[in-house]
Amino acid sequence: MASEIVQLSGHIIDSLILPKVLDEIMDLAGTFEILDITIGKRKTDPSRVRLCVEASSPGKLQIILKRIARLGATPVRVQEVVLRRAVKDGVFPSGFYSTTNIPTDIYFRGRWRAVGRIEMDCGILVSAHTAQAQCIPLARVRKGNGIVCGSSGLRVHPLERSRQAQVFQFMGSAVSPEKPKAYLIQRIAHQMRVVQAANQKILVVAGPAVIHTGAGAYLERLIKAGFVNVLFAGNGFATHDIESALYGTSLGVHLARGIPQKDGHDHHMRAINTIRSLGGIRQAVRRGLLTRGVMHACVTHRASFVLAGSIRDDGPLPDVITDMLEAQDAMRRHIPHVGMALMVASTLHAIATGNLLPATVKTICVDINPAVVTKLADRGTFQGIGIVCDSASFLRELILALHL
Repeated sequence: MASEIVQLSGHIIDSLILPKVLDEIMDLAGTFEILDITIGKRKTDPSRVRLCVEASSPGKLQIILKRIARLGATPVRVQEVVLRRAVKDGVFPSGFYSTTNIPTDIYFRGRWRAVGRIEMDCGILVSAHTAQAQCIPLARVRKGNGIVCGSSGLRVHPLERSRQAQVFQFMGSAVSPEKPKAYLIQRIAHQMRVVQAANQKILVVAGPAVIHTGAGAYLERLIKAGFVNVLFAGNGFATHDIESALYGTSLGVHLARGIPQKDGHDHHMRAINTIRSLGGIRQAVRRGLLTRGVMHACVTHRASFVLAGSIRDDGPLPDVITDMLEAQDAMRRHIPHVGMALMVASTLHAIATGNLLPATVKTICVDINPAVVTKLADRGTFQGIGIVCDSASFLRELILALHL
């Protein structure tokens, strides 16, 4: 039998971290013995436990240690992190550590060091010169880079249940249209003010349905009020927003009357052509052609935006980044200092953004389809809450809650 003594500390009882660790050990055919445990008696008191973990072979033990390390269980005997050199551009070395979006440290050159730009499904790049560690996506690794391998010298800080009742604890992980949305939206509005007061950024990820449902005007008001610092969207969202600003339609349907406009089906192509003729969205605003809408508000109120393309795009608009890797990098540049992400009526962009966000970012996913909210959580964005609601109703209520 192979064995290792590990330790856990923090709010490991009420956050269910300890039961999860024990379940992982047993599910992987290992055994454990609790050597000592101290349970906090007050809400502010941490708990501590030391476990002896056993497995039938060293290989199986390493698998168990790797799994429970993601829950914050670290060996008492600290070892240096293992680095291996990438032998080819765009390829991690064998046995690389695949990151989660949970705050992570590595033990390197005699001390613990925080991993910067934490993001799920990446590797950890360590600089031999500065000893700094940061996440690196697979496509950006270069031959010779030092990449963390195995689970030695790694420490994860699992998210604990808040000691105070809050909106991200109120709904839990359940996704249902039969939830009290009014209170929840009030709490989200309050949290937006908290994030704003802390000089953190609010990121909005929006799909075309925001424009189709007539909710673009509400998003525009949020931007003008300073509650949106960054917008992630696609060619469709920006095109239909500009179409509505130029022609009053979205996909040819008149937004004010809700009926198709004669020959309106080609308005989106005319909108794209107009912006392309001027060189881009910012140029259209400066020339005075684009005078309203979400994209106009982003330009005039200095809210950054990243428009990422897809295979089905018409045009696209000149501002759309058509290279997938460049679009990912552009989105990553806006992630630091984001305190809240609000994802509205978007599936692919929401999941893509969720993959980039640290678990510490408060995330709200709003969609009329419960499957979208569930899928986001299934892909690893477990820190989010889901609201099953149409985008217009949600944004209208949010505007009222913010007194805008």
